[in-house]
Amino acid sequence: IGSALAAVGGILWSLRFPQIVPTMGIIPGLKAFIAAVVGGIGSIPGAMLGGFILGMSEILFVTFFPAMSGYRDAFVFFILIIILLLKPDGILGTKVQEKV
Repeated sequence: IGSALAAVGGILWSLRFPQIVPTMGIIPGLKAFIAAVVGGIGSIPGAMLGGFILGMSEILFVTFFPAMSGYRDAFVFFILIIILLLKPDGILGTKVQEKV
């Protein structure tokens, strides 16, 4: 199911551009990874919450600061850095103790 959803997402993303190049999915892939890290790696509800938080914060950033709309990707990475500094496991992540 995940592969099928990724294929549909890739097709829909490629329809936005006049030509297809191998590197056109780097930014959406990075944002999906950041959403998973913000929500908590290994937590599906956390990844969904992370994606929602990143999407809303990115749109609100552009809404409140239209002159800085070129920095919307940098703002997403700033949120990642803040989350990793404050809660390294993510918002819904849990600490896992490793047995040695």
